[in-house]
Amino acid sequence: MTTFLRDTTTIFRREFVPVLREPVGLVFEMGQPLLFLFLFGSLLDGAVGSSWQWFVPGILVMMCLTGPMSAGYTLLVELIGGSMERLMVTPLNRTAMLVGKSLKGMTILFAQSVLIILLAIPLGFELHLAGVVAALALLIIFGVGLGALSFVLALKSAPSGELFYIVTQSLLFPLLLLSGVLLPMDSGPAWLLVAGHFNPVTYIVDAQRALFAGDLTDVSVLYGATASFLVAGLGLWLGNRAMRRGV
Repeated sequence: MTTFLRDTTTIFRREFVPVLREPVGLVFEMGQPLLFLFLFGSLLDGAVGSSWQWFVPGILVMMCLTGPMSAGYTLLVELIGGSMERLMVTPLNRTAMLVGKSLKGMTILFAQSVLIILLAIPLGFELHLAGVVAALALLIIFGVGLGALSFVLALKSAPSGELFYIVTQSLLFPLLLLSGVLLPMDSGPAWLLVAGHFNPVTYIVDAQRALFAGDLTDVSVLYGATASFLVAGLGLWLGNRAMRRGV
């Protein structure tokens, strides 16, 4: 366990230090979420009840999808450049590599989520601290699994990377639109509602909204937690296998 924690810390520092050296990139990453928050959120005011309690969780889930799904891009660059091959011949634990890389993305996601929440409070967002903490914990668990799946896809896509771009771009918008992240699904046609039930992100979005409203005992929290842990378990299992094989 000591070796695993040491290797995880080593990989995390390797991944995170360059982010601290170039913080401008984080500012640009926040541009789209902030645009949605201040412009799109204002348009929904009154249309979905307490719009900020409904919209802020959706923004955070959208960030959790776009960030971890593209996390494999950095791994793909390392595979193409050859730096990943040099890393794989070291005695570093393969699972620690996966966890360390995932933690980098989750640290950034956590910081960005806190910033979004703080900026939404003056707009009318009501802070339920216990619910927010539980919601962010579930979001991080889901993001770790999603990031691990992105790494698997990057490993399978090397060296061309075409498969990575095709799959991520093909899945991102259907997952977003069919989960009701930005617009309520209740008024949609029946086939759209049925399709939404097969989307695991739908249950995570519903859980986030219940938790941000302070309702920790809502049944949607159980469904969302189940979906988050299933995605995390699947991602870490597949990612661990792929990293150990080095394919």
